[in-house]
Amino acid sequence: GLNYRNQWPSIEANFTTFSGFIDHFIDSKNSGVGLLFMHDKEGRAGLTSTFIGLQYAYQLRLADNLFFRPGIQVAFYNRNISFTDLTFGDQFDDFGQVIMPTGETFNNTSKNFVDISFGGLFYTPNIWLGVSANHLNTPEQSFDENVTISELPIKFSVHGGVKLRFKSGVMGSGMFSRPQERSLTPTFQYKSQGEFDQFDLGLYLTLEPVIIGAWYRGLPFKTLEGFNNNESVVMLIGFTKRGPEDAFNIGYSYDYTVSNLGSASGGAHEISLSYVWSTRDPRKPPKNVMQIPCPDF
Repeated sequence: GLNYRNQWPSIEANFTTFSGFIDHFIDSKNSGVGLLFMHDKEGRAGLTSTFIGLQYAYQLRLADNLFFRPGIQVAFYNRNISFTDLTFGDQFDDFGQVIMPTGETFNNTSKNFVDISFGGLFYTPNIWLGVSANHLNTPEQSFDENVTISELPIKFSVHGGVKLRFKSGVMGSGMFSRPQERSLTPTFQYKSQGEFDQFDLGLYLTLEPVIIGAWYRGLPFKTLEGFNNNESVVMLIGFTKRGPEDAFNIGYSYDYTVSNLGSASGGAHEISLSYVWSTRDPRKPPKNVMQIPCPDF
């Protein structure tokens, strides 16, 4: 899979993110392995974060239709910043003009660290509930080796949903016919890191091959430093093409900013692509491995 996101493109404090992943489930071991890459650039000074994460998950069968998959990720981070693109208070004169060199000194413009995350997912054919904890080792992220007060706080997340299935449609005819999914899927996610938290509430309508989604992001009843926690309303449209042994998904979403930044920020644009194919030996009967009913986008 590949994913690209451009947030607030109309202002200098924008974010651009590119990520890619590949994962595989090993039937004989009840295990999943994955590799995740992400590159993120923030703001005018170009703070970049790049990480490569290795993932492992194991599937446990708790009951006939109840499964649990715990998983762990170990990632290597690199962060870089261009301090020369920033201005500091000691550079301004009495009239607000930048005329003096800064007295700030920077020994490092790059920082490397290892990051550990853990999570787990309970699921049935139509319901799922997951929890995760990122940055369990609270790695030190400061560029200054003499500063040890910039630990990356643990981020907690709870997410879940339910897939309400309708009568399937039919694609093709005769021996080539197969069912087309018709479903409605309400979902949610709550995440918290340090003094910040956020709640996402969403709904997906699947009329295969088309998927339509809408999300609200924020906590409207909570304020932080006098600002309401209203972030955005998200609209998504996706297309899926499924065959007997593979599937291709493409999606586009737009975040309409409802915070004080307003629509002048440019919102956020996101494009996702994924391709799934079977590596199972067709001569062997498939194992009864339950697929997670989470949305594809």
